[in-house]
Amino acid sequence: MLKRSLERRWITGGFGIVLLIMSFASYVSHQNSVRLITSANKVRRTNEVLKTLTSVVSTLTDIEAGRRGYILFGDLEELDRYNVSIRRIYPKLNKLRRLLVNDAEQQQRLAELDILITQRVSLYRHSTDLFRDNWDEASHDSIIAQVKQNKREIRRIVSTMQAEEEEQLQRQIAQSQRGFQLRMLIEFSGTLLTFTVLFSIFGLLYRQMLKRHQAEVLQHALAQEKELSQLKLNFFSMVSHEFRTPLSVILGAVQLLESGQIYTEPKKLRNLHRIQSSARLMTKLLTDILTLTRAEAGKLECQPTLIDVESFCLNLIEDIQSTTEPIHQIKLINHGEQTHAYLDEKLLYSILGNLLSNAIKYSPEGGVIQFSLSSQPGAIVFQIQDQGIGIPSEELQSLYEPFQRSSNVGKIVGSGLGLAVVKTCVELHEGHITVESQVGVGTTFVITIPQIVAVETEGEAALEVSQGVSGSS
Repeated sequence: MLKRSLERRWITGGFGIVLLIMSFASYVSHQNSVRLITSANKVRRTNEVLKTLTSVVSTLTDIEAGRRGYILFGDLEELDRYNVSIRRIYPKLNKLRRLLVNDAEQQQRLAELDILITQRVSLYRHSTDLFRDNWDEASHDSIIAQVKQNKREIRRIVSTMQAEEEEQLQRQIAQSQRGFQLRMLIEFSGTLLTFTVLFSIFGLLYRQMLKRHQAEVLQHALAQEKELSQLKLNFFSMVSHEFRTPLSVILGAVQLLESGQIYTEPKKLRNLHRIQSSARLMTKLLTDILTLTRAEAGKLECQPTLIDVESFCLNLIEDIQSTTEPIHQIKLINHGEQTHAYLDEKLLYSILGNLLSNAIKYSPEGGVIQFSLSSQPGAIVFQIQDQGIGIPSEELQSLYEPFQRSSNVGKIVGSGLGLAVVKTCVELHEGHITVESQVGVGTTFVITIPQIVAVETEGEAALEVSQGVSGSS
């Protein structure tokens, strides 16, 4: 519980760091974007200022060219050109004022430029008026000298303004580049840090999951080991219990026979019968244990041979009744004409012997046990039905597990191995077993075993599935 709480804190803290990094990177990126937009606007304004300054200089050139053409040639078109250029220059100066509204130094230079341009236009008008009225060489020379001085001042101010704007342009471009580089660096660093934190969290979670998986595997192994130990303990306890009873019977019978007392012949036979029954019980228990052990080791094989099934079943019934008191009736019913089949006689003895023994053990005295034999296409079917105590429905799933016994067996002695042996032997025959049971009414087991026919092919024995039960009379 503490580890899970620590994991949750790590996950929460890691995602908090990721959100913090992403928020910081987004904030810085937004600020850089704002700066880039502002810088772009400044660059656009600077370019517009440079373009307008160039246009002002060009307009002044047009004014001078129009005035000179009119004075030299008396061309009225040049006079119109002169007047139009004068009208165009003032809107351009107003545009410069709007563009330079936030630059005090450039506004001061623009004011000086405005005065000089006004002065120059005034000199041009005075020169034009002098040409119309009365040409005076001395006055004209004075105007020319003033115009030249004015040109130098205008050129100086315009050059200064252009230089200032170009310098600002370079600073803005450099600032934009630095902002872009910083933005790229921060975004890359933020992304790298985010992935680093995420991978760290993933690595931590994977490590914790791996540790948890290892702990679960270890816990499962310990549980299996504990279960195995418990099974071994149950096995040895069961074996001790199962062997103690017949051994006690044998020992008691032998002691009675050795006591020297004079017994009648029936009493001697009864004691000998007890010894024989107990020995057979021990032999059956050992046989079941050996069968399961060999099956688990993969050393138990099915070797079918052609046998007379009906005769086999009659002999089996006789063997079982000879080892038990004749208080149960076993009825063998053959529903088919075919009495021969390919089966492993030893495995079949374990299958039917265990089922009949259980039917006798869990049935009331005087009960009738129905033992049916029938055939299907490609299979032979055995059915054993008793009128015993039945099996609870919730226990049918675990019925064939070793050492498993029904909860309603009471004091009836048993090892819990019989049905496990039955299922193992049926599976070795590649057959299947089904069961129907009702508590207090009885139980019916149905065993279906497919038939294998031996066929000699080119001197070698081969096995193939038959489409019907082989039979002979």
